[in-house]
Amino acid sequence: SGTDGLVLLGLVPGAPSCPHGPALLFVKTSQGREEGRRFYACSACRDRKDCNFFQWEDEKVSETRIAAREEHNRIHQPAFTHRQNVERYKNFVRLPLPKRRFCQECQQLLLPAEWEKHSDHQFLCDISTAQLKSPSQLLYPLENKKTNAQYLFAGRSCQFLLDLISDLGFQRVLSVGTPRLHEMVQAKASQEYFRIRSLLLDIDFRYSQFYTEDEFCHYNMFNHYFFGGEAALETCRKFLCQDNGERVIMVTDPPFGGLVEALATSFKKLMAMWKETEKVGHNNQEMPMFWIFPYFFESRILEFFPSFTMVDYQVDYDNHALYKHGKTGRKQSPVRIFTNLTPSMIVLPVEEGYRFCTVCQRYVSSGNQHCEICNSCTSKDGRQWKHCALCNKCVKPSWFHCNNCNCCALPNHSCEQTDAGCFVCGKAGHKRVTCPSIS
Repeated sequence: SGTDGLVLLGLVPGAPSCPHGPALLFVKTSQGREEGRRFYACSACRDRKDCNFFQWEDEKVSETRIAAREEHNRIHQPAFTHRQNVERYKNFVRLPLPKRRFCQECQQLLLPAEWEKHSDHQFLCDISTAQLKSPSQLLYPLENKKTNAQYLFAGRSCQFLLDLISDLGFQRVLSVGTPRLHEMVQAKASQEYFRIRSLLLDIDFRYSQFYTEDEFCHYNMFNHYFFGGEAALETCRKFLCQDNGERVIMVTDPPFGGLVEALATSFKKLMAMWKETEKVGHNNQEMPMFWIFPYFFESRILEFFPSFTMVDYQVDYDNHALYKHGKTGRKQSPVRIFTNLTPSMIVLPVEEGYRFCTVCQRYVSSGNQHCEICNSCTSKDGRQWKHCALCNKCVKPSWFHCNNCNCCALPNHSCEQTDAGCFVCGKAGHKRVTCPSIS
């Protein structure tokens, strides 16, 4: 794009690593041209406070600094390995209720021998089996917007997704950064009629305390990095292999502040992995996928996945003030499902006001009226949009055509192009922070 900013050059062989795995290569641009030196930075953390890894691409790094960095990476690894955590869990479950403690400061299940070490910490007692089966409610959400952004699906959205997956006939869910969906699948796994299995890939290692190595892989979705190495990669590969015709769908809910390009690259690698495992050959099929993301990233997602369409369903979250459904939140949730499945197959709940448009052959929200001129249900945000004959497209109901700018904008906008919304791309409807064209 012809904007000033950072351009992601991607994952390159031999890139240096930080505690979050291999770093990504970036370059600063001005007027669409590369300016200045290329550099490596952390793939997961956009904020230098969370991970300050930085290295010029052409920099000669001394042996001493390499050793110091390796030491730094080692220190920042979790205290226990996944295997140790699985053993600890087995011991924890054998304890009588009064001896089951969870340290809130260390976010860790405690065995009696460890109480002394945590004696001045806050902890929860009497951890029940039900609590162990809902770790997303036991753990503090990591609400750092760009790296973790653990806004967890509200029960309503989670149940809807699971019902949809089940109705579509999928037996396996690759849950990438969707701990609550994984948890819901696990909770029902013991029911006789329930056939769905899930594998959680997540950057939050705390989940390794509750799930075996077949149920959870420590994974960074920004650089497709499996912290558990070849063994974890193999677990994922095995899970994607469709034995007895069990169909797989990937569901992902990335941090909204994350780089779309980096995510798309990783998701394509997961899709390729699925394609390789399949013995029957998929003809030109893609692994079925639900990518959950705000609607204003539509053009960015379609750039990488042209086969995707956006579903009108509003996904809402428990612990996010803005992203709640309809009347409960401050406004409607902007979060949608992007998918490569045929839109007419995605049945949305009529009791929540969704209806089927026979022309578009998809379910739309109640406010999304079919525009005869555009020949499409044009609303993106759940409100009824209006057609502007001069722009030759539908626009938000609050916008009016401005003759100076020769396009529709908010009535109180100032007519210099730079102020018409976003500072990066100049388009209205979003701010710089969420600009789809920042890669």
